[in-house]
Amino acid sequence: MSFIVTTEYDIDRIAAPNLPLAPAEWNRQYQDQFANVMRLYFNRLDNFISRLDANGVVPPLTNFTVETLPSAESSGAGARAFVTDALSPTFGATVATGGAVAVPVYSDGTNWKVG
Repeated sequence: MSFIVTTEYDIDRIAAPNLPLAPAEWNRQYQDQFANVMRLYFNRLDNFISRLDANGVVPPLTNFTVETLPSAESSGAGARAFVTDALSPTFGATVATGGAVAVPVYSDGTNWKVG
């Protein structure tokens, strides 16, 4: 089961369908029922994905202080966050604590950089 945040920040539950049990021998009614269950499931997924595409949803960044940022190495290159206490931030510089400036940061795999 997956939880996905929608544009209204509601949580939609996209659960795998309950598939009908297969009979021992091929059965047209079973095949029709199976196809219908799968069709309904994929229609729901398609509808949800189209809403995300249409609304250009960007998930909010997590707010941290510089000291509480997770390790840039364990977060991996390209990870993004938001700090609320940067000191004189300069784009592309390693973020430093001790100020009151709120800025987005990204991991280069070694350090958190302003940007």
